[in-house]
Amino acid sequence: MSSAIDQTIAFVKKTLANAEAGHDWFHIERVYKNALHINAIEKADELVVALAALLHDIADAKFNNGDEEIGPRIAADFMRSINLEPAVVEHVQQIIRNLSYKASLGLITFQSKELDVVQDADRLDAIGAIGIARAFTYGGYKNRVLYDPEIKPVLNMSKEEYKNTTAPTINHFYEKLLLLKALMKTEEGRKMAEKRHQFMLDYLEQFYSEFYLII
Repeated sequence: MSSAIDQTIAFVKKTLANAEAGHDWFHIERVYKNALHINAIEKADELVVALAALLHDIADAKFNNGDEEIGPRIAADFMRSINLEPAVVEHVQQIIRNLSYKASLGLITFQSKELDVVQDADRLDAIGAIGIARAFTYGGYKNRVLYDPEIKPVLNMSKEEYKNTTAPTINHFYEKLLLLKALMKTEEGRKMAEKRHQFMLDYLEQFYSEFYLII
């Protein structure tokens, strides 16, 4: 296992060398570490969890013209190149396909304990201080407004609406980030989400006090 993981880490670091800062190697590393931490309790297949955490953003659809199969395809090609078992390759592909929040808005056709672990680990990196930083990094990358009081958050979006939104970054808190705590699948994920969720609430309170100049 160690050799496969070492090769995967090297591949991911090289592939994501010039990635957008919210989806770079450091994001992958945090998700990988969180996944291993959660899995120490959950006891899912460690190889599948590790590979899926490392490869989950190898080619994110939002940076590849919306192509939702490019990530699973690149991941599978790499895993086959290091001679991993077909069942492992297929399982990791399915996790990558079904991991994102966007995917959860569509028809859910796959579930596994390994998906739960990696999904929680990825969602933890979308909330709290890091999550806030990543949200504004991506908003800046897309040249989005920080906040516009005239543009209200849209709740209960469809998958297509979510994919195509251009809303201010603050809206993203209500449309996704503040919803993630309740969507955690593992007990440890839920525990870890508590503090990060509260941090976002505190941040929003401070943001509005500064935006509206409330002394």
